[in-house]
Amino acid sequence: MLAFDFTIYHEKQNRMRKFFLCSFSCILLASFTKANNFYSADTSFIIGRWDITINISGKTYPSWLEIERSGNNSLIGHFVGVVGSARPISQVSFSNGKISSIPPQWEKGGNNLSFEATVQADSLTGSITFPDGKNYSCSAVHAPSLLRKSLQAWSKPIHLTGSGLNGWHASGQDNQWIIESGVLKSPKSGSNLITDAIFKDFKLHIEFRYSKNGNSGVYLRGRYEVQIADTYEAPQKDQFGAVYGFLAPSVLAAKKPGEWQSYDITLIGRMITIVANGKTIICNREIPGITGGALNSNEAEPGPLMLQGDHGPIEYRNIIITPAK
Repeated sequence: MLAFDFTIYHEKQNRMRKFFLCSFSCILLASFTKANNFYSADTSFIIGRWDITINISGKTYPSWLEIERSGNNSLIGHFVGVVGSARPISQVSFSNGKISSIPPQWEKGGNNLSFEATVQADSLTGSITFPDGKNYSCSAVHAPSLLRKSLQAWSKPIHLTGSGLNGWHASGQDNQWIIESGVLKSPKSGSNLITDAIFKDFKLHIEFRYSKNGNSGVYLRGRYEVQIADTYEAPQKDQFGAVYGFLAPSVLAAKKPGEWQSYDITLIGRMITIVANGKTIICNREIPGITGGALNSNEAEPGPLMLQGDHGPIEYRNIIITPAK
C-alpha cells in the first residue's frame, strides 16, 4: 500500500467547518519494508482490499483501498477517502516496495503526501506525512470477506421510530433532529443521527421524504451508504438508490420531491438487495468496501444505522429493522 497524495475535507460527524483536510490526490508514494525477504516483483501481498485507519489528534478516521491485477504485469485499483466516492486508479506502479498514482477527486491541494509502512504479519503499520508537513500514524488490514455459510433466519422486527429519539444519538453536539407525529425530521443541515444499537445482518424498511434538490443517505452498519437524492438522471453510482460510489441501481425508481418514498434493504455479509418504491434496483450484489463518510473501517464488526443530516432538510418515518438470528 501505499502512499497517497491527499487532503481530507471532513465536515460530517461533528458539524465542524473544515474539520480537517486530507488529499489522497494524484500521486501516492508508499514504501513497504518486510522483516523477511520482500521482493519487488512479488505483488501477491498487496493484491486485494485494505481497510485503512488514520490517527489524527487522538481520533481515528477510515479509508479504503483495493488493488488488483490487470493482465500479467499491470496493477489497477479503487480508493475511498474519508469522504467522497470510490475513485478508479487507472495504474498503480509498484517497484521496490513503492506504489504510486491515485487521482484527485473532491480534495483540495496539489502537494504530495507520503506514507511509510512496514509489513507486519497480515497488516501494515506506519505513518502519513500530509502536504502541510504534519505527520500522523496509520494502519491497514486486509478487508474481511464477510461470506456467510447459510441462509439467515430472522428475529422479531424492531421499530426504531416508535419511542421518539430514544435509542438514537447525534454525531455532533448540535443536534437538530426532532420527531413529530412519528416523523423523524432534520429541518436543517447539522449532525448525523446514529442508533445506539448495533447490527450485523438484517432486513431494513425505511421511508423518507425530501424537498427539491434534497440529499441524504442511510449508512448500513455505519459504513455503507445507500444514497438518497433528488435525481432524475440515468442510474448512477452516486444517485438515488446507489450504494454510494460502488453500485448503481438497475433502474431509476425515484418519485418527485415532497412525496414519501421507501427502501427495503437486505444486507447479509457484503451482499445487498435494495427494493426502492416497490422496484428491485439492486439484487444480491457485493459491496466491495466502506463508502465515504463511514464511521470506521472495522468491516468485520456489527455497526449502527446512521442517517445523514448534514446535506439539508430530510424526513424519515417507519424505520423497521429485522436482525438476523
